[in-house]
Amino acid sequence: MGADITIASADQHGSFAAYCAEPAARPKAAIVVIQEIFGVNAGMRSKCDEWAAAGYLALAPDLFWRLEPGIELDPDVPEQMQRALGLMGRFDQKLGVADIDATIRAARARLGGGKVGSVGFCLGGRLAFMTALETSVDASVCYYGVGLDGLLAGAARLSHPLLLHIPTADHFVPPAAQQAIHAGLDGNPLVTLHDYAGLDHGFAAQSGRRRNEQGARLADGRTMEFFARHL
Repeated sequence: MGADITIASADQHGSFAAYCAEPAARPKAAIVVIQEIFGVNAGMRSKCDEWAAAGYLALAPDLFWRLEPGIELDPDVPEQMQRALGLMGRFDQKLGVADIDATIRAARARLGGGKVGSVGFCLGGRLAFMTALETSVDASVCYYGVGLDGLLAGAARLSHPLLLHIPTADHFVPPAAQQAIHAGLDGNPLVTLHDYAGLDHGFAAQSGRRRNEQGARLADGRTMEFFARHL
């Protein structure tokens, strides 16, 4: 079990909470866990706890703090799903990346130096891709990131390893967008892409109706290997 810590925003307009889970021994490295549109809910905290159990310092920043601090929503509840989509529409992604960067810096400070990775899901997958382009993160993992085909022009700025998990039946990322992602990234030596045939958006959720057990275990195992190699 972890606890919330407070991180000052880079724009000096306030501070935000981040769920922080620490390993029993000295951390191997740190991992910033980037939320879905549902906030830092039980699923995100559970992911942090799993990384801490694997020996990493894990932090999940509350990226919706400027809209509504402490938001926690359940994707299996239709009304809460609609609320989450509304929050996503109001969310400033550039400020979100700045808050992720502040979290990366806070993680490095808690480590006393060392490497920091990021892993994001859905909106967080998109933000993990942006983080790989725009911050000093050492390695990034993107689960079913949305709108990545619109970010490919920046891929030349990649300087650290990036892993993408792409479910082929993602109803938020149509086949044409998936093809564009492959066309834009397959030849990049820093990028690894894995397709998951027939799986849909959210297949690696910690629990709930979206989760596909076999696919989630496969993707999470690949993520674990990726961070072990690069952090």
